[in-house]
Amino acid sequence: MNSTIQDIISRRSVKKYLDKPVEMELIEQVVKAGTYAPTGMNRQSPIILAVTNKEMRDRLSRINLEIVIGNNLTTTSGHNDPFYGAPVVLVVLGKKDIGTHIYDGSLVMENLMIAANSLGLGSCWIHRAKETFETEEGKQILRELGITEEYEGIGNCILGYAAPDALKPQIPRKEDYIIWVK
Repeated sequence: MNSTIQDIISRRSVKKYLDKPVEMELIEQVVKAGTYAPTGMNRQSPIILAVTNKEMRDRLSRINLEIVIGNNLTTTSGHNDPFYGAPVVLVVLGKKDIGTHIYDGSLVMENLMIAANSLGLGSCWIHRAKETFETEEGKQILRELGITEEYEGIGNCILGYAAPDALKPQIPRKEDYIIWVK
């Protein structure tokens, strides 16, 4: 089987990470792959916040958790870190005035996750990026980073080395996933 297709098929959402930093070279490769995602009319409207700073990572996690609690949601793990201990958070933001910004950002997220898998890293799409950057603190973070409020959060791609017991077996694909029209 083609290695790209194998990386797509073998990718899993990882929700438990080793306490081990990810080498900057690997992070750079993952984010570069994200920048090659297709975008509407090749506008390249998304941007990626590559967060390796622990204080900023923890700040984003706290805001995300506050949204979870405020909406009476629960994290699937039941613990208080929506980023599951991953040391890296790649936040994808889409330019609000581009009609395809959600689709464009979603394609960036997929490229990030497939690239991570191909490099032996675990990843997972964590929601609430939109809500995070709609909060006053989220808007302040964007201002601190010199980013205008014309961007909307699309997703948080957490990244790190998967704990040995983190990978779950593949679930079979549903039988009616493909409807052939020949």
